[in-house]
Amino acid sequence: MIRLRKKIKLPAVAMLAMIVSGSARAAALSDAEATFLDQLVTASVVLEQRCDGYEVDGAGGVQLGARLLGSPEAAMAMIDAYAVAIKARDGESYDPGKFRPEVSDAAGKTFRRVRTDLIRNPQRACADYGDAGVDRGLLRRY
Repeated sequence: MIRLRKKIKLPAVAMLAMIVSGSARAAALSDAEATFLDQLVTASVVLEQRCDGYEVDGAGGVQLGARLLGSPEAAMAMIDAYAVAIKARDGESYDPGKFRPEVSDAAGKTFRRVRTDLIRNPQRACADYGDAGVDRGLLRRY
């Protein structure tokens, strides 16, 4: 009887996991989330590519996110989701409860696009993306 329960429970758990992961994949970013994430990722690529003269403006990033998303908590949640996406991509341990596949997918696309521009024409792209990050409050000049 115990073996029968295990056989029934395992497929039920697998089915539930597929349903939950399917609904997570179906989630979409709101326009505000997509905008903030795009700007956040762009600024991070500027820093990752070591564009001279720019550094992170953490308070400005949270303020921008709060304006776009409605609250500092929502901004921090998106920043955390992006950080988790980076950890997941790099194979580091992360909190699976904070992982959002739609954030990971969108961030990856933006990252590749911006990094390609920065590699092809680093001077122009660093100035363009860096200045845009400063204008938005995500970066500051040093």
